[in-house]
Formats: sequence, C-alpha cells, structure tokens
Amino acid sequence: MEIERKFTIKYLPEDLESYPFHQIEQAYLNTAPVVRIRKEDENYYLTYKGKGLLAREEYNLPLNKESYYHLREKADGIIISKRRYLIPLKNPRFIHTAPDVPQNYALTIELDIFEGPLAPLILAEVEFGSKTAAENFLPPDWFDQDVTYDRAYHNATLSRMEI
Repeated sequence: MEIERKFTIKYLPEDLESYPFHQIEQAYLNTAPVVRIRKEDENYYLTYKGKGLLAREEYNLPLNKESYYHLREKADGIIISKRRYLIPLKNPRFIHTAPDVPQNYALTIELDIFEGPLAPLILAEVEFGSKTAAENFLPPDWFDQDVTYDRAYHNATLSRMEI
C-alpha cells in the first residue's frame, strides 16, 4: 500500500546538491489502472497502481533493460524525466500524535525536479506508514500547496499533457 502526500514548493533547499538523488525516466502503458515502466538510474521496474489519491495499492516488479526499452516503445503520452532528491526529514511535525506514529519517526522527502517538456515543474512527495500519519502531517515551511487530491499533479496525468 502506497500512502503518500504531494506538494508544490515555495523554494528549493539551499543545500539541495548535498543530498543523494536518482535520475528517473518513466512512461505509462495505461493510466486507468496505472501501468507504468520506470528506469531509476540503472534499475528497471514495471509498476501497477490501483485507484486512490492518498492511499492505493502499488506493486513493483523488476524488469531487465531490454524489456524496459521494448515496453517504452509502446508507451502512451510523453516520457517523464526527472531528478529525484532524497531529503531526510527527522522528527516531522504532526497535528495530533497518534498511537501508530512513533516518537522518533523519520520521513524522506522525495523532491522531483522535472526535466524536458515538464520543466520547470517541481513537486515534493512524502510517503507514510499509515493514513493517520499522512493525514496529520504538518509540512515543512518550504512546502507550498498540498496537491495530493489534485489529479492534475499525478504523473499519469502529466504524461498525457499536450506539450
């Protein structure tokens, strides 16, 4: 189960280049349900995502390079390219402390800087271990609009944009 919130941002962290990152390319074979292929650095995956915005089923299966490029030719829409920075968020803040949110809870902000036709779009995603944690999360000051429930900001929708 993927439980995730998504945000636009006000500004980039000053020390962005000090964080690890992945170079990601992904394409969509289908958007309802979501069937996606992804190249993350030198790793390849086929992903199925169920319905939902905050929480939904997600299954990742490994692919080899040849399979990825074979399926890539069958993709609908644009191929999304982005750099994903992994920014640790130690001791995040929550509206209410819940029993399923441990004291020393740590999260990772996945900051996506889109390239190519989707530039200059930048989005931050945060994955949670529970819906309670996700719903009570207080984002850092540099986050802007919560777009979790806005389908326009989902990668499957972005892949179908007329550029």
